[in-house]
Amino acid sequence: MIRASFSAPLTGAIGLVPVVHSLYNEPFHVATQVASLDTASLGRAGWIVGADPDPAIAARHGRTPLAAGDVGDEIADVVEVVRRLWDSWEDDAVIRDVATGRYLDRDRLHYADFEGKRFSVKGPSILPRSPQGQSVVFAAEGTAAEVDVVLLDADLAEGRDAAETARARYGDDVRLVLQLDVVLDRAGRTGQQRLDELDAHSPWPGSGHARYVGTAAGLGELLVELSRVVDGVRIRPAVLDSDLDEIGRAVLPVLRALGVFRSPVAGATLRETLGLSHPANRFAKVTR
Repeated sequence: MIRASFSAPLTGAIGLVPVVHSLYNEPFHVATQVASLDTASLGRAGWIVGADPDPAIAARHGRTPLAAGDVGDEIADVVEVVRRLWDSWEDDAVIRDVATGRYLDRDRLHYADFEGKRFSVKGPSILPRSPQGQSVVFAAEGTAAEVDVVLLDADLAEGRDAAETARARYGDDVRLVLQLDVVLDRAGRTGQQRLDELDAHSPWPGSGHARYVGTAAGLGELLVELSRVVDGVRIRPAVLDSDLDEIGRAVLPVLRALGVFRSPVAGATLRETLGLSHPANRFAKVTR
C-alpha cells in the first residue's frame, strides 16, 4: 500500500492494485486506506484481498490466528463492511455551501452498520466517496464475497475449464484474470537455465498459479490464446529486473500490434479500463 500511495501522484494511467491483508487488519482501516489511494490516483485504485491465515501475520497485527475453516466467512464480512463504508458518503454529499456554512449534506451521509461473527462496525467512513465510488476488488476464485475481478489459479492445460466454471459462477459482470508465473529466456540463457540457477539458491515454491518458462515469443503466443478464454492475465515475473524488461521489450509490442493489449488511457479510472461501470450507491435511495 505504501508503494502504491507513493506511485499515485507520479503516474497517470496505470492501475494501482496492492495486496492488502484483510483477515487481521481492521476493516475500517482497509476501507480508508484504499479510498485514500483511489483519491490520490484520481480513480485508479484496486484492492487484492489478502486472505492468508498465517499465524505469523496474525501476530504482527496482535490478533489471534483464524482457523482455516473460518477464513471464508471472515473475508466475506470484511469485503461487505468495506463496501458499506465506501458507500457511506453519497457522491454528492460534499456540497461546500458557503452561504449556509455547510461543508456536507448530512442527509447524504449514512451509517455503515454491521454486526458480524467476530467484529462490528458502526457509523460512516471518515472520508468522502472516492472517484470510483467503489475501488476495484480483486480476490481469489472461490471467495464468497462481492468481487469485481476473480484471480484464477489453474494449470495452463486446465485454464479454459477453470474460466468456464468461474464464468458460470460469477456471471459476465465479473472480470476473470489468470495468474501466471513467468521465467523468460534472457541474455543468452534459456528460461529453464535461469530457473535452475534460481532454484539452486532457493527453490521456487509451488504457488498454485499457472507457470510459463520459455521464450518471449512463446509467451506472446500464449497470451493471445489466453485472451480468448479470460479477460486478462496477471503476469508475475520471476525476476523483475530481467523478466519485466523482457516483457516490455519483446512481448507487449507484439500484443499491441495484434490488438490483444492496449495501454491504459491517461485520465481513465481503473473501472473504465476494465470495462466496469460506476457503481450505484447502496444508500442513495434512502434520501431520494
